[in-house]
Parts: sequence; C-alpha cells; structure tokens
Amino acid sequence: MTKTHLINTGDAIREGLIEIAKKDSSVIFFAEGVSDPSSVYGTIKGLKDHISSDRVIEMPVAESGLTGIAIGAAMMGKRPVLSFHRVEFALLAMEQIVNNAAKTHYISKGQHHVPIVIRLIIGRGWGQGPEHSQSLETLFALIPGLKVIMPTYPRDAKGMIIAAVQDNNPVIVIEHRWCHYVKGEVPDGFYTEPLDGPRELKSGKDITLVSSSYMTLEAMRAAEKLQEIGVDAAVYDLRVIRPLNLQKIYDSVNQTGHLITIDTGFKKFGIGAEICSEVVTHCFDKLKKAPARIGMPDHPTPSSRGLLPGLYPDAVKILREAGEMLGVSNEKIVLATERLIADRKGLPVDVPDPFFTGPF
Repeated sequence: MTKTHLINTGDAIREGLIEIAKKDSSVIFFAEGVSDPSSVYGTIKGLKDHISSDRVIEMPVAESGLTGIAIGAAMMGKRPVLSFHRVEFALLAMEQIVNNAAKTHYISKGQHHVPIVIRLIIGRGWGQGPEHSQSLETLFALIPGLKVIMPTYPRDAKGMIIAAVQDNNPVIVIEHRWCHYVKGEVPDGFYTEPLDGPRELKSGKDITLVSSSYMTLEAMRAAEKLQEIGVDAAVYDLRVIRPLNLQKIYDSVNQTGHLITIDTGFKKFGIGAEICSEVVTHCFDKLKKAPARIGMPDHPTPSSRGLLPGLYPDAVKILREAGEMLGVSNEKIVLATERLIADRKGLPVDVPDPFFTGPF
C-alpha cells in the first residue's frame, strides 16, 4: 500500500515540481522572484537544495521576453516551468502563448513540440481589486493547442503538476491562492494523475453540481447543507478545463435531470456556459429543468471590502439556486442558509476560512 502524508495544496505542488525535477534533468524553472523569500508563495522554495542552481533561473520583469525564451528552450529539448505570481501577468505574454506555444506543433506538422508548463495564480481578497483577482481560464481554454488545468486538492495538484511537466504540449496550470491551503493526504514520492477530466467528489441523485478550483470547495459546502434538508447533490470537480471531457457530467445529469455550474470566473462566456451548452445538446431529453450558471458578475472586482458582499459565488448562492430549481420550501432554504452563514463565524467575504494563512 502506498504511504501518504498530510500536506496542503501549495506544498503538494512544490513536492511535485521537486519530484519531476529530480527525475528529469531537462526540467528547468523560470520565475520573477525565484530568489525572493516568498518563492512564489512557497511553491518553488528550496528547489536549489535538490537540483543544480543553473536550472533555477531568475528572470527580469519582462513577461513576454521570458515566455519566449522558455518556448525556445522547450523546442530545443528542455521542459521549462514558468511561475507567474498572478494570472494577469500572463496577459503581457499572450502573443507568445497563443501564437507560438499553442501553434508550433501544428504548423510544424508535428516535428516540434513545446513541452512547457505555465503556472498562473488567482488572487482574491485583501484589496486585490480589478487587476489582481481575475480568473481568466476562459481566455486560455479558448485556444486550440493549449491544455488548461485547475487542481483543487493536494493529491490532484501534485500528480497533475508532474503529469503536466511530462506532457509534450503546453499546459496552463491555474492555481487559486485560497486552494493552496487546502489540506489532504498525498502519496509519497513520484506519481501522476491523468489530465483527463472531472472527478466525482460526491454522488447524488437529485442534482448535479459542476465546479472547478476554489468553487469546488464552495460546492462541497453547499452539498453538505443540502443533504441536511433532504437534497442529494452530486458534486464534480472539473479539474481539466481543456480538453473538456464531459462524459461523467452527461452520465450524472442523465440520472439527476438537473445541472448547476459554478465558475470561478465570469458567468457570461464562461466555462459553465460551455458545459451547459454541451449538456443541453447531449442530455436534452433527460433534463427536468433548464441548467443554471453561477459565476462572477459582468463587471470588474472592486478593491473596497464594502463593495464585495454578494459579489463572489459561494455556498449560499449555490444552495439557494439548487433549492429553487428543485422546489425546496423557503423555510428549509432559509434554515440551511443560516447554518452556512453561521459556519463562517462572521468572517468578511474577502477573508477565507481559517485554513488560509495569507497575506493574500
């Protein structure tokens, strides 16, 4: 039996990167802040204790340039891992990512590969505001030639980051800062998790909840409270945004007849919209109600804490949407909502549960 140990998602990513770097000498690391004490929120801390220092490269604040260098290195046989402190920083390198990394294999008729991993981190709360708190997975998932993953839990995070580095395609890894502090059992040593699609976290016969990244935690909280009022919800962690493999979702919706998607990003033009479209196409005759989408509203995120209540999708919104879809009495919905709010113990909306240890 494989031995496991209890760590958080951030440390699991770090373990995975160290494991693959020790196993494969072609793996190299680029970041703005490799030598900074924070080490990209601790996720690349101590790399030089395990591999030679010339494989851990400090880069200037020039995102397009460093991404281009990494793409070139990948085409010449290296396996670069780029770590950006925020999703938004990759916007400065979109031409490199979209026109070079994603298309090289296609335009070279398969003669060239770009085995590159680009880690992008979502910030939230603590005044991150409109420019440092976005969840832009839709932008990357739109592009053929890119793989896009959003791990939530430690076991997936470690195994999937290793698999991403081993993959011969460019892989965008989007990590939610609040997920870095989720704890779970992780196998010791080297292992991979397939980049193949959704994972069922909870079975259920009444309604299907599909989410990714931090919203999976909110979906699980909502499902627990729904269970207390007699609603049996299935919960799926999407894990992989592109390629989008939805067969497990179809199977679940064919049983439940109800679907709610929960996006970390915007509701309009979001991943949830694509899922709902595909489910309607494949499961139309099994649907009992129109699918519902939950996501960010159609405007930038304010910096002020006073403007944040009601902005983010959360377990309360999921619970209310599910209750309304299934015709649950208002009294039961109010009771379950009160329990969810009480569980937060008065924490502001931009401060996560106590497992988080910030600062942002």
